[in-house]
Amino acid sequence: MSHFSTLRTKITDVEILKASLQDLGISTKSSADVRGYNGQRVRADLVAVLDGEYDLGWSCNSDGTYDLIADLWGVAKKHNQTELINSINQKYAVNKTLAEVKQRGLQNANVKLVVQQ
Repeated sequence: MSHFSTLRTKITDVEILKASLQDLGISTKSSADVRGYNGQRVRADLVAVLDGEYDLGWSCNSDGTYDLIADLWGVAKKHNQTELINSINQKYAVNKTLAEVKQRGLQNANVKLVVQQ
């Protein structure tokens, strides 16, 4: 029985995701196996290699979004999974926004990011 969960995300740019993970000090592998319970593995397009025996992975869907694939129970043994996933999503959102601003020729614009809860 697999312990892997698949969660839908709004992530669409794997290069920005990779840069975001690296910004957070998390090493990545492309087209690699996500490590799970009892040596189980599943292939993903991008893998965040975490401390311990478990990883996070993202696989591309036909609509261009990426699903998060992980043994969440295993990840939670060593990491606060909610904080970890939230920090990845937040860093991705900031980097994606900055990339969009630059793409539109606004490199010298002031960007104000307002975070609300």
